[in-house]
Amino acid sequence: MNVEEIRILCLGLKGTTEDFPFDKDTLVFKVMGKMFALVPLERIPHTVNLKCDPEKSISLRDKYSDIITPGYHMSKLHWNTIRLEALPRELMEELVLHSYNLVVSKLTKKDKAKLALLS
Repeated sequence: MNVEEIRILCLGLKGTTEDFPFDKDTLVFKVMGKMFALVPLERIPHTVNLKCDPEKSISLRDKYSDIITPGYHMSKLHWNTIRLEALPRELMEELVLHSYNLVVSKLTKKDKAKLALLS
């Protein structure tokens, strides 16, 4: 996947917004104001930081050690940095959805109710 494909995928998830809260080069995707994906636009090769269950992170890093690494400038326990063009599309989609779902699962009841009302 490339940066635009990741962008389309993220924005297709309910309640997702995009923003540049840190600088003009780091595109951040949020659900109900909580980050689930970060894309440093100037970084080559292109990467995405995604939230991940700690046990799954270890397994993914072992299996794809040259593609998936601990989250760059993020909590190494909860975030992975993934080279975009290096993983099969299906796996990339699964990891984006996993990150999104982790964040949604931690939302307050109020925010979950607001999210449920969105089309």
